[in-house]
Amino acid sequence: MTHWLRRCALGFSLAAVFALAGPPAPQTRGNPGAADQPDDIRLPNGKLQKDEILKAEHQQNIKDAAQLADLAQQLQQDLEKNDYTVLSISTLKKTDDIEKLAKRIRARLRHN
Repeated sequence: MTHWLRRCALGFSLAAVFALAGPPAPQTRGNPGAADQPDDIRLPNGKLQKDEILKAEHQQNIKDAAQLADLAQQLQQDLEKNDYTVLSISTLKKTDDIEKLAKRIRARLRHN
């Protein structure tokens, strides 16, 4: 009998806790965390801040891609000019610069 009373008391306690906790928070559909983001911010000129940031990043990607192509061409010329046993420090630096530019472009593209 006491075992049955303990189970009932536990059941009533749990029911009271869930009743006091209130209804669960509403689930947002689509983008998780969308409720945390503020509405689209407008600049004083009326344009969306997000659009202006995307335009600036696009222009920077174009500049970096042109620089990347230039560095790749310079690297190719250095490799053709040098012997296969010669490793120039400037050639090695160009490969590092190419890698940094590619990572920077990729990071901006993933950010969008």
